[in-house]
Amino acid sequence: MDTTAPDRYVSFQGIDCTANTRAVVDRVLMHIADPARSNPFWERFKQRLAEAGNDPTARKADELCLACSHVYYIDELFEEQGDEVGLAMLRKLEDECC
Repeated sequence: MDTTAPDRYVSFQGIDCTANTRAVVDRVLMHIADPARSNPFWERFKQRLAEAGNDPTARKADELCLACSHVYYIDELFEEQGDEVGLAMLRKLEDECC
């Protein structure tokens, strides 16, 4: 029995986590663009997305980190909106990249 854990950098080869993340984030933004569907949490999420990657020396979360660390909230948003496509995209991101 092989008890060695796979090297995540090897196991992630060939998976476009950037595109997977962008697809999920775009789907989230589509849902929360309407102020009636947003709230302070999602407004802060949008602010953190805007800050992501702006300063390479700053220790801020990138889009993948933000999406992976908020999977449960994103799942809830997609479920509330009845977004089966978004849920499938989120599962793919979670399974392959988080």
